[in-house]
Amino acid sequence: MLGTAVTSAAPVGTPAWSVRPLILFEGPGKAYDVTGEIDGKVRIYVDRCSRQWCHVHAGRNAGWTRLYDIAFGKVIRHPWQLAPIPYNWGGPGIVCLYEGHNFTGASFCAKSGTKVRDFLLLDTDNRYSSVRIEGNVSVDLCRDRDFHSYCERVNDSDASLNGFLDNNVSSMRVY
Repeated sequence: MLGTAVTSAAPVGTPAWSVRPLILFEGPGKAYDVTGEIDGKVRIYVDRCSRQWCHVHAGRNAGWTRLYDIAFGKVIRHPWQLAPIPYNWGGPGIVCLYEGHNFTGASFCAKSGTKVRDFLLLDTDNRYSSVRIEGNVSVDLCRDRDFHSYCERVNDSDASLNGFLDNNVSSMRVY
């Protein structure tokens, strides 16, 4: 007798939140037909984004919505809210990303003012698992190129990046 295995797949896409109720469209713009809605202040997943629109899904609802109506990250925070943390910036200092946890493996180091818009161009996309920070600097680490999607400002060395960033860093900016 053959059995059927049931597996539950982890959600696909970048984790985000609906800042307010979202109206979903068939394409990236209000010229497209409405396909549904997603309530405000709920966890959503972002599949891809254009300049001002993102394709998102939550449960069975999926469609395009305005980029500025979603917030990326672990907590609901409007995209324009500033974090109240006193970040280091201006140097002197250095930030090193490591391919392994606990500051092991190949590394990429940069000083204050360095921007890497797309690690794919350096053939090191989605490889980093830890970050060492020395001096008066901090770093923004982002899941997608050009500082899009989920970004996190890191002020102190971290031997193991959180699950959203672990092996998922595609761009960085050193302050």
